[in-house]
Amino acid sequence: MDGDNIPTDSGLGTDFDDDFDPLVGTNDPALPSDRYLDRELSWLAFNQRVLELAEDPDLPVLERTNFLAIFASNLDEFFMVRVAGLKRRILTGLAVPTNIGRAPQDALSDISAAAHVLQARHAHAFQDQVIPALSEAGIDIVKWDTLDEADHRSLRGYFSNQIFPVLMPLAVDPVHPFPYISGLSLNLAVRVRNSKTGKQEFARLKVPTMLPRFIRVDRRENVESVRFITLEDLIANHLGDLFPGMDILEQHVFRVTRNEDVEIEEDETENLIKALEKELLRRRFGPPIRLEITEDMDEVTLGLLVRELDVSEQEVYRLPAPLDLGGLFDLRIDRPDLHYAKHVPTTAVQLMAGEPNAQPDIFSSIRRRDILLHHPYESFATSVQAFLEQAAADPNVLAIKQTLYRTSGDSPIVEALIDAAESGKQVLALVEIKARFDEQANISWARKLEKAGVHVVYGLVGLKTHCKLALVVRNEDGLLRHYSHIGTGNYNPKTSRLYEDLGLLTTDPQVGKDLTRLFNELSGYAIEKKFKRLLVAPLHLRRALLKSIADETAAALAGKPSGIRIKVNSMVDEAIIDSLYRASQARVPIEIWVRGICSLKPGVPGMSETIRVRSILGRYLEHSRIFSFHNAGDQQVFIGSADMMHRNLDRRVEALVRLVDPEHLSEIDGLFNRAMDDRTASWWLDSSGEWIRRHLDGAGHPLDDMQNRLMQQISLRKRPAGRR
Repeated sequence: MDGDNIPTDSGLGTDFDDDFDPLVGTNDPALPSDRYLDRELSWLAFNQRVLELAEDPDLPVLERTNFLAIFASNLDEFFMVRVAGLKRRILTGLAVPTNIGRAPQDALSDISAAAHVLQARHAHAFQDQVIPALSEAGIDIVKWDTLDEADHRSLRGYFSNQIFPVLMPLAVDPVHPFPYISGLSLNLAVRVRNSKTGKQEFARLKVPTMLPRFIRVDRRENVESVRFITLEDLIANHLGDLFPGMDILEQHVFRVTRNEDVEIEEDETENLIKALEKELLRRRFGPPIRLEITEDMDEVTLGLLVRELDVSEQEVYRLPAPLDLGGLFDLRIDRPDLHYAKHVPTTAVQLMAGEPNAQPDIFSSIRRRDILLHHPYESFATSVQAFLEQAAADPNVLAIKQTLYRTSGDSPIVEALIDAAESGKQVLALVEIKARFDEQANISWARKLEKAGVHVVYGLVGLKTHCKLALVVRNEDGLLRHYSHIGTGNYNPKTSRLYEDLGLLTTDPQVGKDLTRLFNELSGYAIEKKFKRLLVAPLHLRRALLKSIADETAAALAGKPSGIRIKVNSMVDEAIIDSLYRASQARVPIEIWVRGICSLKPGVPGMSETIRVRSILGRYLEHSRIFSFHNAGDQQVFIGSADMMHRNLDRRVEALVRLVDPEHLSEIDGLFNRAMDDRTASWWLDSSGEWIRRHLDGAGHPLDDMQNRLMQQISLRKRPAGRR
């Protein structure tokens, strides 16, 4: 739960860019050879945690359906990128051993075994737990055979008017070859017999994606008691209309997942946008890597699909209907009582106007002191978005520079940049068009920006620009002042309501100088020099983090206080993990707060006894990255865009900024204290790689929901007394 919002993207977060590097650990003889957890199985364990939320009877039932859908879309993306990438490397002979030294083919078998178990568990959670819970709440997912004649008559009319005109059955015979099956589409495999000749034929019928997946049986029903039928069930019971004169022998639903990875050789590509558009077209025709079928499919139909799609037995997933539970995102019902209680983000108190009816002046607020923003508890719209919109409208602003990695389709951020350019300001937008599965949207925005006069650049060859930066240059009485924003999340107003992120607004001159030089280097040819208050990948970030960890190790060995706290989406990089192990061997207290993949083994005697790993999943996607070091009492805390993965440290432009305000350092400490507290609901990682959910106390009472607690606390903050 990076994309448009949690219900409609891969939810809960999937960061799947290729990270198939050979093992790059330090081969330290003081560390055991089996010191890592398999990164692919760790990702599947993350998705299992999502599934455990769907299985939780204490959660509102429509949130449980949402988590089922998130699990499904997460797994789709995992297959399209990670499994497809591994399979491609095996076929081309380029595969390397995994991060735990497993042969690629063995790794593929491990993934398949775990994925089969998880998909079956996912399907049964829907059938045996969520469907009954929905029914208790007055929402029934019904089948055609259970409906009466009046319902049949009503649905026949709906089928004839709304569905039949857009269906396209495709026959398979010597004249009509087996059709191309697009990735992630739902299809019906239909076997028919000519009633006159007795000849059997096969046809494929694609379930239209532009129609609702779940259809109201009777639109006159009150939302307190409503029935839905799946689109494919309705179509399957009207096949006679599509194949007149034929006997319907068998009909079964199936779904294909294809390799949707994208590869571009930038060094050989002069026009990156055109090359990427060509590759996106090719993505649609990637080879199949998973075939999902309903459990009642007959062997004749299955044999034909396996043969025509060229998939192995290992790649076939036989599941109870309905397939593609990602379609549960379409189950939209106006029942607030079946969702989480509504949370409304508050305006950061430092950005509130001095008087109740006055217009806030964001520039004067930032001049007063650095502002640490915490989304979604504090509003993105009244902070970052308002900052850029005010900059676009302010005649004293001379220039705006910004990175755009992912943004929403109707982005007010992009509109603000366009308004600024059209009013004569210098505007630079560094658009990362290679952000996976957002490539087409980013191409569209890049062209729109260029037409408005924005200087659009695409970063450095061979590196994705993943940092989240904005710089506003303003003329104030003849002097130029730099207003900077460095964040952990994308400039996306929609995801900002569902993603947990941090951001710093500051007029610190050194940060302004750092960002000015970084933007100049990003629009130029290379990043070469160090920065004063920023840590920037790929050249300096890894070395700086390793040095900070080594400094804590040295302090502990000298008997001095030490400590490391890290919050990331993924902890995979072997060199970072090994340095943390060495710090733990020196008895440095280490706390790791990770949302997704974690290849580090905590709590292993003699290696990682002082390391604790926690994971928090819930209504918001934990997305911020934080790095905190005791540093001999002069605490160093950084926030920014980088995860601990090879790609972030070596193949992306990432930026962390150091926080210096004592209140901000205290706030970060408070977040870690709460996340690592035994009274907070979370998952604990043990030394075997198992994630154990701890959400109830010994008496069976719910533990503290950190996200709810933060929303309550932050919403109660008051405007500073001196500004009321």
